[in-house]
This record gives sequence, structure tokens and C-alpha cells, in this order.
Amino acid sequence: MQSPVGLQHVATPELEEALAEKMSQIALKEKEQETQSQASTQGYGYINLVGFPIGPETIALLPEAEARRLKVICFLKSAEQLRLGAVDPSQPEVRSLAQVLANKHRAHVEVYIISEHSFDSAIKQYARLPKIHKQVSGIAIAEQDISKFRQEISDLKSLQDKLANTSVTDTFTLLVAGALQARSSDIHIEAEEAAVRVRYRIDGVLTPAATLPRATWPRIISRIKLLAGLKLNITGKPQDGHITIYLAQEKIDVRVSTLPTAFGESVVMRILHSSAANISYDELGLRGRAYDLLKEEIRKPNGMIIATGPTGSGKTTTLYAIINQLNHADAKIITLEDPIEYKLEGINQSQVDWSKGYTFAQGLRSILRQDPDIVMVGEIRDTETVETAIQAALTGHLVLSTVHTNDAAGAVPRFLSMGAKPFLLAPALNSVVAQRLVRKICTHCTEEYRPNEATLERIKKTLATISKSSGYAVDPNKALVFHRGRRPRVLWADGNLRSFGG
Repeated sequence: MQSPVGLQHVATPELEEALAEKMSQIALKEKEQETQSQASTQGYGYINLVGFPIGPETIALLPEAEARRLKVICFLKSAEQLRLGAVDPSQPEVRSLAQVLANKHRAHVEVYIISEHSFDSAIKQYARLPKIHKQVSGIAIAEQDISKFRQEISDLKSLQDKLANTSVTDTFTLLVAGALQARSSDIHIEAEEAAVRVRYRIDGVLTPAATLPRATWPRIISRIKLLAGLKLNITGKPQDGHITIYLAQEKIDVRVSTLPTAFGESVVMRILHSSAANISYDELGLRGRAYDLLKEEIRKPNGMIIATGPTGSGKTTTLYAIINQLNHADAKIITLEDPIEYKLEGINQSQVDWSKGYTFAQGLRSILRQDPDIVMVGEIRDTETVETAIQAALTGHLVLSTVHTNDAAGAVPRFLSMGAKPFLLAPALNSVVAQRLVRKICTHCTEEYRPNEATLERIKKTLATISKSSGYAVDPNKALVFHRGRRPRVLWADGNLRSFGG
């Protein structure tokens, strides 16, 4: 007797897909329940962000790369509340991020646990953010052009040869590349009767770099003005502008100043490296007693710290290094500059505008209404500014600024000549730093030499005045050895800049 034939069930593709979808939903539900239980155990809130309406301005508070790396989503923001969803909120980096956002937005940050599926769903909303296209006005300088020209310039002679065979369009880019290669702080382009002279300020000394044909100067300066956002049709008045160059490792700001002269406009371009703003206090070059005294003074909660010296001696860099030392989350720092040379993260920077009456004095008064802990004023140059700065120093603020004097002691009579009252200046003034930039001798070309007797006698008299407690004292009666560079300053093919004369 034959057994009955059994029924066979054949699963269709549609049925298999439906079953897989059902199983996936069950798995996701179980995972969410597991995440919710984990949140309850660890003491965190729980949220499922699938379908949660996250505003574009909210999710954009956290860069996408950072969100993906830490698996964190900013999903809600109100006036005083900021809420984050994190797959693993116990990570130290997540806690640090929450603190940074709390300080930045002055809001209470609360962290919730979310599942991997919840994070994957929410992260897709970054794709819906509006794309911001960089607007480029005038003519852009390509990084690859700067890099190419820097590789082709081995010394100042090769710069001149390259300029003779380049187009007017590339001339400016080539000059900037040469300045970066020579580690120049300024580019001077000066119109003369027969030609246009180009000089680089290297180690504080102007060095002839090249000459340009007189006939090409109008087109070259037009390109510079176009890049710097200056008016092309104004040639009889000074103008100021700036150019920003984005390189792979850093951003470079070029401050441009034009001045009408007898044979055409003269242009000076100051090259500002963004990396210079990150210099630390220990990298300033201070040693011995000066290092210890200044470090002690900047720890005080109030008073004035003044940097003095000639133009280009690094006063602003010193103040930036002090600010970097003091830049903490619990301190509000505001600067008033003309112009803002470097952008500093976490610091409010304001630029004076003389054409609109926004002066150092007016700006400083406004700053004090912003409840700052530390104030940096680019320069004290008039009675109103010095009186306001002194009052700020006497009322609980630490004030950093600069004045132009020949030495530290000269700052006091300078303040008095501006109308400062002696009985207020004395308790307000903490410290005055007088500084100069000292050129170093290249190790490739150093040689010993003996100065003439008059110079040697002057050196000994100067050394005798240095206090032993300063850490720089030298016995002038001992045999003194002097060195200098034996070659003229020139940029060599190995990339080293070799100097002359110390």
C-alpha cells in the first residue's frame, strides 16, 4: 500500500523577501530594547532617532566627520538646552565634546544613548544639508602653482630668471612663492624711473630680490589690487587690503598696502603665517629671570602688561603667545586690533575702523561692557585709550597692549606724556617687556672675527651693565669670541637661507 503523497510548500521570492524583512524588524526591535535597557542600567536617557525630525541648523552644530568618528548626533537644540545622541556615551572623547559644546553655545548638554541603527538613520540627514559653495572674487591663487614655483626657485638669481620668462598673470604668484621659499616677512615692490625693484625682508633686513620691467608694472599692480579687493581706478590715494592663500598645511594671509609715489604706486605686502599664532610662551626665546618674571606676571588676574619695541620686533607675537597661555574655557578674552593679524580660536577679536570712528579708545570702552577677564589692545597711542586701559587694569581686568618706545623704562614717561596720572599708573602697571628680533648666523657660513677697538670697547661697556640676576651676564674682562657670516645672504638650492653679518 502506497503512502499518501506529502504536500510541498514552495517559497516564492516575494515571500522570502517579506520573511527577511519581518525578521530584520524583529532583530532591530530587540536591539532597540537592548539599547534602552543599557541606557537605564548606565543612567543615561534613551531615544530612537529613526524618523526623528532633526533641524538642519541643529545637526550642523557638529561636523559630519566628527559625528561619524565618535558616532554622535546633535538632535535637539533650544535656547539653553543641547541634546546629543551617542552610541557609546562613556567614551572620554564624547564627554569632552559635550563640555566643548556646552562652553561654546552656553547651553546645558545632555547625552542620550542611541543604537547603531538609530545612528545610521540620523547620519543620513547630513546629506540633506544645503551645500555651501565658496565664492571667489577676483582671481584665485592656486596652491599647485605656489608649490610648483617654490620647487623651481633655488636661489634669488633663479627667481630673476624665472620672472623674465613668465607671464604677467603668474608674476605675482611667483613673487609670493619666492618670498615663502626665502622665509621673507615682507615683499616690497617699488616703482622707480627705469624699472620696478622687488625686495624681500629676510631676518629683518631688506634684500634685493629682482627687478621688473617698467612697462609691465601697471598690469602687475592691477592684478595685485584685484586679488586684494582694492579699487583699480584709485591711484592717487593709499589703499589697504588683504589676500588669503590656502596651502595644504596652513593658511597664509597677505596684508597689502599701496602708496602713491613719484613714479607710480609702491606696494608692500606683509606675509602672515597662521602657524605663527600658535606659538607658545616657551617658544618666545625668553630665558632666565625675564622668563620667570613675565610668567609670574601673566598669572595675575589684573593689571597691565606692555610690550614695547620698534615696528616688526614681534610685539604682537609675544602678546599672542601670552594669550595662548591664558586661553582657557573659564576666561573670556577679547582683543582689539588694527588689523587682526591672526585668527585665534575661542577668542573674540575686534578690528578698529578709523573711517567709521571705531577707534582704540571707543572700542576699549565697548569691550569693557562685554564682561571680559582679559583684554588685548593692539596699541596705546592717545590719552583716552591709556586712561581707559588703566581704569580697566585697576578694576579687575588683565590688559595686554603695546607702545612704541626704545626700551622698557621709556614706557613710563611715554604714558605720562599721553596724560596718564602717576598715582593711577603705578598700581596698574605690572610689567613692561622691551624686545628686539635677533638675527642668527647660518651654521654653514659662520666665521670668527675681531671687531675694531672702538666697537669692542662699546660692547664691553654694554656687557658691564647687564645684571647677574638676569641670567645673561657676561664677564667683559674675559676673552670674547665673535662670529659673523662670511657670505652675502642668499637662498641656496638645498632650501637653507644663509646669512651675512650675524
